[in-house]
Amino acid sequence: MDDTERTLAAALRDANVTRDVVIDERALSQIPAVLDRWFDGRPPMVFADENTYRAAGSEVFDHLQRDGRNPATPFVFGATPRLKPEIGHAHRVRDMLAANDCIPVAVGSGVLNDIVKYGASLAGRPYLCVPTAASVDGYAASGAPLINDGFKRTVPCDPPIAIVVDLGVVRAAPPEMAGWGYGDLAGKVVAGLDWVLADALGEEAINRGPFDMVQKNLGSWLSAPGAVSRGEPGAIADLMTGLLVSGFAIQAHGNSRPASGSEHQFSHLWEMEGMKIDGVAAPHGVCVTVGTVAMLAAYQWLLDQDIPEDAAETAVRRHEDLTALRARVDRSFPGPQLRASAWEEARAKHVSPERLKERIHTLSACWTSLRDQLRDQGLPPTEMQARLAKAGAPWHFAQIGFRPEPFAKEYARAQLIRRRYTALDLAMNLGWFDRMIGTLFGEGGFWASNPPPKAPAAD
Repeated sequence: MDDTERTLAAALRDANVTRDVVIDERALSQIPAVLDRWFDGRPPMVFADENTYRAAGSEVFDHLQRDGRNPATPFVFGATPRLKPEIGHAHRVRDMLAANDCIPVAVGSGVLNDIVKYGASLAGRPYLCVPTAASVDGYAASGAPLINDGFKRTVPCDPPIAIVVDLGVVRAAPPEMAGWGYGDLAGKVVAGLDWVLADALGEEAINRGPFDMVQKNLGSWLSAPGAVSRGEPGAIADLMTGLLVSGFAIQAHGNSRPASGSEHQFSHLWEMEGMKIDGVAAPHGVCVTVGTVAMLAAYQWLLDQDIPEDAAETAVRRHEDLTALRARVDRSFPGPQLRASAWEEARAKHVSPERLKERIHTLSACWTSLRDQLRDQGLPPTEMQARLAKAGAPWHFAQIGFRPEPFAKEYARAQLIRRRYTALDLAMNLGWFDRMIGTLFGEGGFWASNPPPKAPAAD
């Protein structure tokens, strides 16, 4: 057993639900055996979209037929427009499972898996996941990030009982999808920083097992971006392992904290608002990559600051009360549904002046050691940009259609849509937010000093 296999086996032991992972060349042929090990005798039903059915779904169906499984007629979503993570699709899956009394087999990438995951949960069925690309970390994760009434939330549901990864299928996926997966994995750098910060301030204690599961291996998983873009077998296997282990860490912890921080808040914001690139819905991994660089730039600025002696008193004087917070939410989101959900999240993490003062005193007392820890654990944003470029992932906001001024406003909007404590909240608490954004986008600042490549058009 090599290091990759040992890491995956250890993570699987800590998973709450998933019991089996097969990663191999031509692994699709092993699906009947996996069904024997973990599922009852009900017939399987393949769920895919038109692209993933061509890539692997039809072969899965053939294996099931040849093995005498009597599979139900596959349910295939259209390929265009790109499938969105909408909760209504999961309801369709639930209804199909109930009508056919089947075991779901999800053959696809992130959105397809999330839809089937929640649909299976609604129907009370375990399911089998067959990834078709190394594009996201959600395959093994508990919960499914889905859009309901215009707001993207992670709805509680069980991950798959088993996962079968055919490396030949994964390598044959469009090469940019591996870049998206690399970017999703790169986001764990920011997620780890945010959790360390939240732990230090007494906001959310680190769960050491799930934290280490991701963070101790992350450097190795991100070490060969060029090999990822070239589709080299070892690099794709390592990337897939990292994505799966991130999902297992979510299972072990009970929510997405080990794998999702402020970088994902940018992504969720844009996905909820239906952002498009070249007329096509922006992929999750693309959004995460740009959010990752945005937050590493913010961390770089924050870690260059000293905490003044009167920081707590200044923070209390600038404390934003609920009336002002509500007005900021209303200005930030045009649609009533998104505005109402953002208000719910923002209000949940609002604190009293007394609690804010206590938080800043805690920060002042530990800032020297905390700053060193965060610097050691993170990556400079320019280094992350270089790695993303080598992996074939976007690394600048212009690549997803933003100009500087609109993108600068996205930092504040991202801060509002999740109650999870991150560096965005720290900058707000200290009253530094506007100064930080002004510096990042001003002359000589990070974004001004890192001009974009030629950018695609965005809607």
